[in-house]
Amino acid sequence: MGAVSFHTNAMKANLLGAAALVVGAFALSSCAEQSVIPAAQPSYTPAPRPAPALPTPAPTAWADRPVTPGDWRWSMEGGQSVARFAGGRLTLRCDPAARAVRIERGEAGAPAPAPTTLTIRTQTSSRAVSALPQGGALVASLGAGDPLLDAMAFSRGRFAVEGGNLPSLYVPSWTEVSRVIEDCR
Repeated sequence: MGAVSFHTNAMKANLLGAAALVVGAFALSSCAEQSVIPAAQPSYTPAPRPAPALPTPAPTAWADRPVTPGDWRWSMEGGQSVARFAGGRLTLRCDPAARAVRIERGEAGAPAPAPTTLTIRTQTSSRAVSALPQGGALVASLGAGDPLLDAMAFSRGRFAVEGGNLPSLYVPSWTEVSRVIEDCR
């Protein structure tokens, strides 16, 4: 039995020694300076900055320009059908005796006009017409059957009147335009 007890005592001693080593290791690790290794962070790449916005160029086509502010007003004046846009900046007047539509282009504060041309642009046509100064405005006259008048009346939403050293007008093609033209035919 002596050999068995020696073997059992040796095993106990080995177990106690192993346990002491484990406890000692834990004790030493709690006293040692601990260094924390940070977890790997995803790298941050800033988003590219957008290119600065370029200024919007002014529209080059007359049909892309904004409509000139103002409204059309129709009336009968001295037996003539008259439509005025923006307080008289543009007037269409039927002269029934001459069977002609007068296009009058005036501008408050503008110098006295001299003979020149006005260019009228529509969706389907463009033409320069002679204009003479009369009563502080430039006046062009078109026969009542002139196709340019129909182009003005049926232009898709607007037509332009340019020239005479006056600001260009981009005018809505409302029913008042058609009324003056039809009253003259």
